[in-house]
Amino acid sequence: MPHQQTKTTLLWLQSGGCGGCTLSMLCAESPDMISSFEAAGIDLLWHPSLSEATGESVLDILQSILNDELRLDILCLEGSVLRGPNNTGKFHMLAGTNQPMMNWVDKLSAKAAYVVAVGTCAAYGGITAGGGNPSDACGLQYEGDRGGGLLGESFRSGEQMPVINIAGCPTHPKWVTETLAQISLGDFNEEHIDALGRPRSYADQLVHHGCPRNEYYEFKASAEKPGDLGCMMENMGCVGTQAHADCNTRLWNGEGSCLRGGYPCVNCTAPNFEEPGHPFTETPKIAGIPIGLPTDMPKAWFVALASLSKAATPNRLRKNAISDHVKIVPTIHHKRKS
Repeated sequence: MPHQQTKTTLLWLQSGGCGGCTLSMLCAESPDMISSFEAAGIDLLWHPSLSEATGESVLDILQSILNDELRLDILCLEGSVLRGPNNTGKFHMLAGTNQPMMNWVDKLSAKAAYVVAVGTCAAYGGITAGGGNPSDACGLQYEGDRGGGLLGESFRSGEQMPVINIAGCPTHPKWVTETLAQISLGDFNEEHIDALGRPRSYADQLVHHGCPRNEYYEFKASAEKPGDLGCMMENMGCVGTQAHADCNTRLWNGEGSCLRGGYPCVNCTAPNFEEPGHPFTETPKIAGIPIGLPTDMPKAWFVALASLSKAATPNRLRKNAISDHVKIVPTIHHKRKS
C-alpha cells in the first residue's frame, strides 16, 4: 500500500545549465528558501546540490516514484534538456543508471501532478541552446519560442497543467518560492500563467516599471558608455520596456537589479534572449530609431514624443546622463508665503 503523505512532495533535478537558479534560490530572504518550503508544507524529496542523499539512495527515491510507492506532487527541472548526440541524450547520463537524464525527466514528468521549469534554460533552452546548439538543448515544453521541447506541445501534467515556466537567468528566488507555495496551497491553475507559460505574478509586469533611470527615459537623456547614469535604451541595448518581469520592483537582496547595477536589461525571461543577433550592450537602429521600443507604442508616436522630450530635457539630466555620478543636483524650490 502506498505510503501516506500529507506534505506536498517536490523533486528537483538539474540538467544542462550552470546551477545559477539554485544559487539565486539560496539568496532568498524574509523568509529563506527552507523556511518558505516549510511554511508552504513542501517536502523536498531530493535536490542534487542541497540534499545529503547520493547514489543508491537517490535512485531508490526515483524508482519509488516510478513504482507509485511515493507520490510526486511537483517535479522541478533546472537547466535545459540535452538531447544530443542524435537524440540519444548521452551528453548527460544520470550516474549509476546507464540512462540519459532526458529519459528520467520524461518518465518522472508523467508521474508529477505539476511540472515546473526553473530558469530560462529549462523553460526554453536558454544559454545552453545558444551558439549553434551543439548539445541539441531544449526546454521541457518549448524550443525557443516554439512549442515542443522534450515533452511536446500537448503535454499536460497529472493536474492537467502545461509546464510552468519560471523563466529568468537566473530566476528571482521569490518567483520560485511563491509559485511553489501557490501550487502547494492549491491556488495555482492555468489562469495564473501567461501565453509562454510564465507565472503572471511577475510576467504581467515590465522591467521598465520601477526603473531608477525612468526620469532619464522620459526626457530621452541617454547614456553613451558603461557607467553613465542615463537611460540605456537608446545606445546601450536595454530592452526593459519589452521585458516581462518585476526586477525593479522586487529587488534581489532587497536592493539589486541589473539596471541598478549599471547593466542593461537583456530580457532574460524571454525565449531566444541568448542570441539577439547583436551585442547585448548595443542598440540596433533603423534610420536612427532604436528597434527596442516599448512593445505597445507605435514608432511614429515614439519618434514624435522623443523629439519633444529631447527638446525639453533639463540641463541637469542632459549633463548627468553622460556622467558616472550626479554633477548637477535638482534645484531646491522655495515656497513663498502669500
